[in-house]
Amino acid sequence: MIKDEGGEWLHELALRNSSLEVLNFYETLLDNINMRDIELIATNCRALSSLRVNECYILDLIGVLEKATELEEFGGGSFVSSEGHALEIDAYQGVKFPSKVTSLIGLNFMSGLPAILPRACNLKKLDLQFTLLSTENHCELLRLCTNLEVLEVRNVIGDRGLAVVANHCKKLRRLRVEPGEEEGEDEQSVVSHIGLSTIAQGCLNLEFIAVYVTDISNLALETVGEYCKNLKDFRLVLLDKQEQITDLPLDNGVVALLRGCSKLNRFGLYLRPGGLTDRGLGYIGKYSTNVRWMLLGFVGEHEQGLLELSKGCSKLERLEMRGCFFTESEIAEAVLNLKSLKYIWVQGYKGTATGEKLLAMSRPFWNIEFTPPLMVTELDDMEESSGPQPAQILAYYSLAGRRTDNPESVILLSPHS
Repeated sequence: MIKDEGGEWLHELALRNSSLEVLNFYETLLDNINMRDIELIATNCRALSSLRVNECYILDLIGVLEKATELEEFGGGSFVSSEGHALEIDAYQGVKFPSKVTSLIGLNFMSGLPAILPRACNLKKLDLQFTLLSTENHCELLRLCTNLEVLEVRNVIGDRGLAVVANHCKKLRRLRVEPGEEEGEDEQSVVSHIGLSTIAQGCLNLEFIAVYVTDISNLALETVGEYCKNLKDFRLVLLDKQEQITDLPLDNGVVALLRGCSKLNRFGLYLRPGGLTDRGLGYIGKYSTNVRWMLLGFVGEHEQGLLELSKGCSKLERLEMRGCFFTESEIAEAVLNLKSLKYIWVQGYKGTATGEKLLAMSRPFWNIEFTPPLMVTELDDMEESSGPQPAQILAYYSLAGRRTDNPESVILLSPHS
């Protein structure tokens, strides 16, 4: 956390520096920012190529954007004033990004396109997660982004928006689709197996896909495996917005994806009970040849599934699991089978009150931290509510030894204690 002690630092920087290339105070709580100082930096530092600011009112940055002629990346800004007044669409015309800009991120509360459309064809990176754009806005903008390589959006893009990306953004390498509050309000504002299949067939250079979907099918995962041969990082989360899912379990789709995407080194699959059988876990173990990081949620049926997975994954270094059916004994056995494993975190499994069966995976320099099931009281809308917190395991290699700052709820397990 950066402590705000006034804007003198920025003023001194503006007065005494002419060689600054990057200025970044994005996502900070610095309030004492004088726009004249930023404008002076833009004037004096002709090599300034990257500027990331906090939620400064975008109209106060017009002078900065005019003078930062070499700017290639801009991040932050707010299209809502500090008094909460949204920028009128007509006023967007006054916001003009420099001609060399190829990366735009943040753009908080932007609800119109006039400021961004003139630079759309030059953009290589675009983050729209904090905007207020509609599905139609996304479609209109992304049709023009023919050089786009990195895209980060919310689910409001919808399957229709992903189809536009697939048809027009052929250079896309990284795609992130995060959940947003608006999904479910408009049938267009959801991403499903349809959008995933479309993007896989249209964007053959994809190396990274992280997507939250309301529906999924084996065919969609098979399509990713067939077309995305350069994929190195794949993460899929199945949301609980829709009760009926097109196609579960996903065993066949997972094996096709893993066999087709041989360059994969990071793999995440967060489903719901019944989403993947023990056979599917065995496929993950067998075909995750180069995977070093893995996240699994609500997968498998019995303890045997984890053991089948642990027979493979020869390069796996980090494993995170939630909502699984495995016992402590099976988890310990799996850890011993995974020879390259350096870190494991598990939340929600068939835990015991003491975690003592986890001691079976003890080894030199291996720390085991166990949090037993707890009843947690939370304050929500001024009302107290209590609920169970499932048991949790964290185990990792450390040359520094056991930690000494653990809270009382965390038990440090050791064969010598």
